[in-house]
Amino acid sequence: MLSPSSPYRRCPRLRPWTTGVLIAALSVCLAAGNAAAADFKWPDPYAGKKKVLIVGDLHTGNQIAHDAVSHAMATLERLGRDTGTYIAFLRTDTQLVTKGEVWGSGDYAKGGPKQAPGRNLDYFDAVVFYTNGETEMTPQQKHDLLGFIHDHGKGFVAVHTATASFYSWPEYGDMIGGYFDNHPWSVFDAPVIVERPDFPAMKGWPHELTLRDEMYQYRAPYSRDKVDVLASLDASKLDLSNKNVKRTDQDFPIAWVKTYGKGRVFSSTLGHSDQVWDDPRVQTMYLEAIKWVLRLTEAPVQPHPAVRKAGS
Repeated sequence: MLSPSSPYRRCPRLRPWTTGVLIAALSVCLAAGNAAAADFKWPDPYAGKKKVLIVGDLHTGNQIAHDAVSHAMATLERLGRDTGTYIAFLRTDTQLVTKGEVWGSGDYAKGGPKQAPGRNLDYFDAVVFYTNGETEMTPQQKHDLLGFIHDHGKGFVAVHTATASFYSWPEYGDMIGGYFDNHPWSVFDAPVIVERPDFPAMKGWPHELTLRDEMYQYRAPYSRDKVDVLASLDASKLDLSNKNVKRTDQDFPIAWVKTYGKGRVFSSTLGHSDQVWDDPRVQTMYLEAIKWVLRLTEAPVQPHPAVRKAGS
């Protein structure tokens, strides 16, 4: 038998009612802690800066053909940092494209012992999509994205395959301005004509130039009555006998702008390869486009007929 002075004396057994009180007290403490965490106002390290959400989500589309998405997102992030224009948040999913609450998972889920919220659309000033296929978003998320642009006057930038997304969501097509309808010439040295040299995104571009990239052909709802084409392919230098050419009007835009309600939208076919993202002309175009949708620069949207070269 242990002596009364032994350090290993058996502790007295707790009465059942005592145990219940302790459990209740712990529950109250945990609940209070969770409530405090939920009410805690997380500091904003980027207060006063423009914030851009960049979504590179290709898992519902042709992933292997668009490996440049990583370099694209990194380039856009660096352009924002280096110029001090915006802070970019890079995501490969659409979780933050919502006006609803965003929480972590596991211990970090709402109500968990380490619950922590995430950002949502209320935090951002513009969204950039490099997406493909029927990108996964709930009906509420789709409603929130359109309202973010149309009702709240925020910005949207569509990179390359963003026009090859959400074919079953016609409101998205109306917002973005047109859908991808093949790339007849794949990647080639494309002859380009600048139609709006006064627009900031065309800064430094000559009237005629050559860009090597995958150039798209577009279908409805694309219309020059609804979008302001900044630059297009010079049809007089294209092989229009290509079996994949569908446009009889020979109109092949490579970049356009439009308004959507109170918001601003920019779209471009450029961005297929790593090499094009290293082209200073393309970097300037996207940087100035983001600045425009952020309302850091001003330029009117002016839909106009196609610009043709003399004699063509």
